[in-house]
Amino acid sequence: MSEANAQAKFLTGSLPKHIISMSLTAAMGFIALFVVDLADMLFISMLGIDELAAAVGYAGTVLFMTTSISIGMAIAAGALVAKSLGEKKPERATELLTHVLIIGGAFAVVFAALIYINLENLTGLIGAKDQTQGLAISYLQILVPTMPILMIGIVASAALRSHGAAQLAMMVTLIAGVVNAVLDPIFIFVLHMGLDGAAWASVISRVSVAVTAVWFITRRYGGFVGLSPSSVVRDLGPIAAIAIPAMLANVATPVGSAYVIRAIAEFGDAAVAGMAVIGRVTPIAFALIFAMSGAIGPIIGQNFGAGKHDRVRSSFNASMILIVIYVIPVVVILYFLRVPIADMFNAQGVARDLIYLFCGPLSLTWIFTGVIFVANAAYNNLGHPFYSTWVNWGRNTLGVIPFVYLGAQYWGAEGVLIGQMTGGVFVAIVSFILAERLMNKTASEQIKSPKNQEYFEQQRAFKIMHHRR
Repeated sequence: MSEANAQAKFLTGSLPKHIISMSLTAAMGFIALFVVDLADMLFISMLGIDELAAAVGYAGTVLFMTTSISIGMAIAAGALVAKSLGEKKPERATELLTHVLIIGGAFAVVFAALIYINLENLTGLIGAKDQTQGLAISYLQILVPTMPILMIGIVASAALRSHGAAQLAMMVTLIAGVVNAVLDPIFIFVLHMGLDGAAWASVISRVSVAVTAVWFITRRYGGFVGLSPSSVVRDLGPIAAIAIPAMLANVATPVGSAYVIRAIAEFGDAAVAGMAVIGRVTPIAFALIFAMSGAIGPIIGQNFGAGKHDRVRSSFNASMILIVIYVIPVVVILYFLRVPIADMFNAQGVARDLIYLFCGPLSLTWIFTGVIFVANAAYNNLGHPFYSTWVNWGRNTLGVIPFVYLGAQYWGAEGVLIGQMTGGVFVAIVSFILAERLMNKTASEQIKSPKNQEYFEQQRAFKIMHHRR
């Protein structure tokens, strides 16, 4: 088997097996990180200061924005690398990855600087006040400067998934999770660093993500190409064509979350703390859904690059089925664990009410969220990333603001959560229809292209000659 064929492993074999394997390994890695994130909240809750948990909730909203930008750049890397591998051009895949890292790193430095100098305005905008705001700013001043390091790790991990190296990508996140889990209690309790200790543990964890991911890329997949300014400028266009809409799409989520946090802040720090707990339980409970959006992208990208549109559609449909099969039992488990989850964080009053509400039938709306995730992966890897931009902004504006506002008016803090989780149902339906039309369109365009027309004419002539013989 040639090197190109060996790296484009999704062009053959069982698609459900590929999807499950990629999703499960990615989910295991995500769970490791999210469990540590949850442990952060647990340790901070053990300090017995309500403002600390609320500060983490506010800080998390700002950090969500920086992470979303990094994920947007990773989407560009994953789509370009996967498509190049599908076209049997591994050298081109290496070159594109190098250039994404260079461009992404430079962008991250500028973006992190802008966030850093506006921390007071940003935290105030989402409702943080007084001591809680000061704690949130202190936490963010430690973590925001590490955004370029985080971007390198996330982009390199996306490239590993595009090569089909699901286990290596999983190892990257597992190692980061272990580092954070070990350092958290040491910094918070042993060294008495409190909230700042949790932030420094996360900094070292981010460094481990970048170092490990780059190490695997270097050792297994040829590393990177040398710096060539002219080549970087040449690739700026195709990289920006995916990265910009992907970043805009991902920024929509923290914008929507910021509105939710501001709405919930009207009901006090306890309500913000309750939402912060939900924000950390959610990615653990629905880790496979988060993972699937990154897992399905390389599978679609490689088969799209190879012109195998039947496998593109089959991948998409299999993902839809897997979402439903996964979400229903998870919701049942959450329902039976609602009391232990609330007790674990000493949640009382409105915070406990919000956790109980989340751990019930309301979480079935994650089926629709999963549809949006997979549809966005299809848009990005089929060459139409702006579709994901419009869908995500629709989800986080029309699918959040009116629903959250009305929910708050009628049902208070619980109405905010109800509005946030139900508003995406209609957007999911639209995104599914759009993805189906896009798959039909790309398949039709490739068949009509001159290159493919020539191929089909050759095949037709061959069949005629064979028939005459």
